[in-house]
Amino acid sequence: MSQETVASAAGQVVSVQGPVVDVRFPVGAGMPLLHEVVETCASDGRRLLLEVAEHLPGKVARCIALGSTLNLQYRAPAYPSGSPVSVPVGPEVFGRIVNAVGEPIDGLGKLDVSKRAPIRRDTSEIRINPDRLTGGEAHILVTGIKMIDLLYPLVTGSKTGIVGGAALGKSILTLELIHNVVERHKGVCVFTGAGERIREGNELYHEFVEQKIVDKVIMAFGQMNEPPGARYEIAFTGVTMAEEQQAQNKDVLFFIDNVFRFVQAGAEISTLLGRVPSETGYQPTLASEVSEFQERIRSTGAGSITAIEAVYVPADDLTDPAVVAIFSYLESVMVLSRERIQLGLYPAIDPMQSSSSHLEPAVVGRDHFDIAQEVLRVLSKYEELRRIVTVIGVEELSRSDRILYDRARRLQNFLTQPFFVAEAYTGRKGENVALEDTIAGCDRIISGRMDSVPEENFYLIGKVEQALEK
Repeated sequence: MSQETVASAAGQVVSVQGPVVDVRFPVGAGMPLLHEVVETCASDGRRLLLEVAEHLPGKVARCIALGSTLNLQYRAPAYPSGSPVSVPVGPEVFGRIVNAVGEPIDGLGKLDVSKRAPIRRDTSEIRINPDRLTGGEAHILVTGIKMIDLLYPLVTGSKTGIVGGAALGKSILTLELIHNVVERHKGVCVFTGAGERIREGNELYHEFVEQKIVDKVIMAFGQMNEPPGARYEIAFTGVTMAEEQQAQNKDVLFFIDNVFRFVQAGAEISTLLGRVPSETGYQPTLASEVSEFQERIRSTGAGSITAIEAVYVPADDLTDPAVVAIFSYLESVMVLSRERIQLGLYPAIDPMQSSSSHLEPAVVGRDHFDIAQEVLRVLSKYEELRRIVTVIGVEELSRSDRILYDRARRLQNFLTQPFFVAEAYTGRKGENVALEDTIAGCDRIISGRMDSVPEENFYLIGKVEQALEK
């Protein structure tokens, strides 16, 4: 667009209501399209990008600010860019941290990029890999976390949700997965921080530097202190970067913490725009917004995107409409339990509420499948017996039930383990356990070969042999 065209099409800011900015364009000038970027400046000289959300009567474009509107003045000139938000996707972004509009926020200087891509994309353009639809051979990513590898195996190209309320360890579990998987994974990692704490993003970055894997990672942050526009768009920024790496025939690990905050930001924007909420208080476009994001995470004819999504659950209510909308796109769901946190069982995954569509013989093998099913059967029976024991005491159980009860407690303790990323808090060295060691350990406990070992010896260990050394 020439300078004369831009100048003639320049609008003026006529209203600022928090992150909602109205821009009026002159009569005879064209209106910017929906999702087009309009650029303006605050009185302190700070550049501010606005994204067009609605067209109002009187040549007014209602926009959502992608940054703070502090010091944005009435009648400030605003210039349409002619394009939607685009972010850098070239090799230069590895090891860097960018915000929702692709600007570096890591203090490492300007980001000179060779390629940019718009963050909005029509999902109908994406070519799907037919092998994923016809049940092509699944490739399992071993995480080194016993409970996940045994009961909720990570499969390349799948979507896994880490679901739980406040302070249940979603971020810690996500960081441990990154620590264990990215280090041995041959592909690349894209981490998207959506509406979470700045402290967590800072810790994550330094963890990558310490592990010397920062050059394999792209980071995009739209954290808690950002306006809702940035917290909403950051999800699309992250998945756009993942898609670009996928298009180069790479296998991508895509982490987002937290996908619920993306939905929550959409609800804030919807309210600010004056839309009537649905019966549950969420935006009327909840389902379409979730699908617009989730449908872009798919394996194409080139590489794959394996997504691990942390999902905050408001008030521990798994029937919350936003959580239910996200659930429908996940192939594995790991539900974190507050009760298990109180018992000190880490990771606090509730095996009775969690599930995985990949736990089947065709994917994990018959031996793995049989042991996993037996583990679930024992833990399910334990939950029944535990309620009885609280009333009548463990001494009143039958001999067979008492044996199963004791083995289940050993098994429950064995499925805990110390995390590398939590060493500073627990004082225990992290453990990375091979899948065959996990299966062998569970088999030994279930079959009764470890009945003589006290149950406390199994708590927060790696291999089952460590229980014998205590």
